[in-house]
Parts: sequence; structure tokens; C-alpha cells
Amino acid sequence: MDMGRECLTRGLLLRLGVLLTAVCVCVHVFLETSWRGAPAPLGRPTQSSQNRGQQSRTKPEAEEPDRSIKRRISHVQTLKKDSQARKRDEDREEPSPLRPHRKTPRWHIDLKPWAGESHSLEEEAKRFLNYITTPQVSCASLEGTPGAWAACMDPKYSLTHRIQGKHCRVYSFGLGADDRSLERSLARAGCEVHCFDPSLKQPHLQQEEMWFHRLSVDWRDPNPAIVAKRQYANTKKLATILNDFGHRQVDVLKADMESAEWKILENLVLEGVLESVGQLLLELHLHWAGFEVGGDDPSVVRYWFSLLKELEHANFRLFHVNSDPAKPHIFLHKNVLNASSAYTLSWVNAQWKP
Repeated sequence: MDMGRECLTRGLLLRLGVLLTAVCVCVHVFLETSWRGAPAPLGRPTQSSQNRGQQSRTKPEAEEPDRSIKRRISHVQTLKKDSQARKRDEDREEPSPLRPHRKTPRWHIDLKPWAGESHSLEEEAKRFLNYITTPQVSCASLEGTPGAWAACMDPKYSLTHRIQGKHCRVYSFGLGADDRSLERSLARAGCEVHCFDPSLKQPHLQQEEMWFHRLSVDWRDPNPAIVAKRQYANTKKLATILNDFGHRQVDVLKADMESAEWKILENLVLEGVLESVGQLLLELHLHWAGFEVGGDDPSVVRYWFSLLKELEHANFRLFHVNSDPAKPHIFLHKNVLNASSAYTLSWVNAQWKP
């Protein structure tokens, strides 16, 4: 009897355990199915979305270093190209001992040391006169008025080649009474000749195979208010004239500026315009200091000498000297070393290759 009751109890417990197990399995299956089919809660990504987000983050993060690397490479390449370009420019502009390249603006010329310890007029005049009367290079062929204005036609310089290539250009500054035989000769040879004379009645005129312009060169441009009132300017700096005419080079620059030559020459030196000139023909007036040139007599002559040395520094070499015996022998209002009051000098730019 007791054994039968014990067997019944065990059977009931076994059935109850099987039933509870089945219920647990069903609940587990139901919950698992519900979680997989339901949308993920806000703020908590599912496993797949986590994988996709991780992949999406990994890709830009992987690309970002690539981009930065590319940027660094591009930057390095740009710097390398810029450095190479700068190096080429520096090589192209590398100043030679004979032709220094001025990179910064200049405001005054470099005065040379005094000729002697006493700073006397005689010492300065002796050095200056010896300098302007001693040619530095020879010219096998001269063109122009015998004994006066002369251009060098030696084939070792560029003028003859420019004439043959029909690229020759001449600027002549002076007044109407000046001798223009050199200009006419160069015009017949094929040069484009421009004569500048502020006394002309017409602004521009063409005659005798030459152009005439009512204009002259100065060491400064005119006041804009004066230009507006007159409607034209009759004096301009050479750099401004070249720009207005659209010219880059002048093969021969001839100027008789009646004592304004010193300040004009100083402007050409300071602004680097001499680099555009092949030959320079200039008449120097020595009977007084010149326009806007101040100081005592020894200082004036020292300034003159220093200015002409600037020409030599710019590769200009003196090849022709002439003094008119008819001119009075006056040097700064005095008779110093029997010097003439005017000299006509001709320089050639020995390194000029337009």
C-alpha cells in the first residue's frame, strides 16, 4: 500500500517536471522569436547595425589617414615644386660679378671715397676728368657726326645685329636746334627713331623717316593736377615713357638735357632703367653743378664721379669721348685743369642681350 502511494507520487512529480520543462522551453522560444522580430530600442543598436556602423566608421577613419597622407604628399610635392621653381628663378637671376641684380629699391647712389685726404676740388676734378677722357673699350666702327655724337657699330656688340633683324630702336632727347645727323643715319639704316622735343607745336609728327614727339625726359613725373590742367605732360621719366609707348628696350639713347643730365641719370640708375638701354650717348655740362645738385664744389665732383661709376657697375663701358674746343673752359665757374665746360660721351652696355 505504501509502495503504491510512493510510485504514484514519483509519477506525478515526473510529469510535473516534464510539464514545467516544456513550459520553460516554450517561453524561451517565444521570447527569442519576439526579440529577433521586434525593432531595436532607441539608443541601443542591434548587432547588425553595430557591425554596419563599425564598418561605416572604419571606412572614413581608414580613408582619413589616406587623405591626410595624400595632403601631406601633395603639400610636400608643392613645396618641392615651389622650391625648384624658386631655385630656377634664382639661377636665372643669379647676379654675376659684372652684372649685379638689384632686388630691392634704391633711394640714393653709393658715393665713392674721396679722391684724397684733403677733399680738395683739384683732387676730385683730376680724378673725374681722367675718368671721362679715358675710353674703357674700343669700337672698330663708329656711326654719327665725326668728333661729336657717335654710336658703336662694332659687330661684337648688339646694335648691328639688331639693325639687321629690324629690331633697332632709338630715343633722342633734345631741343629743335640739336644736330640730328646720327638719328637720320640710323633711321636710313632701318632703325625706328623717336625724337623727343618739348618745343614742338604738334603732339606727334612723322617726317624724315623719324617720329617726333612733344615730350622730354625728366627725373620725376609731373604733378597729376598740372597734367589735368594742361591736358598733356611735356616731361616724364624714361620708365614712364617706355611704358606709355609700349617699348621694352632702347638700342640707342641719346640725350642733351642742358644740365639736367645728372638727376636724370641718377633716376635711371636708381630705377634700374639702364638694363633696357643698349648704348647711352650723353652730353655732360660741367660749368655748374646742374639742376638740384647741391653741396660744395668738391662734393659735387665726387657726386658726378660716383654717378658715372654706377654706369660702369651696370656694365656700361666708355668707348667715345669728345669735347668741343669752341666751348669755354669753365669747370664749376672756374678754370680748373683747363677742362672744357661740355663733353660728349658714349657708352655701350657690354652685357646687353635683348
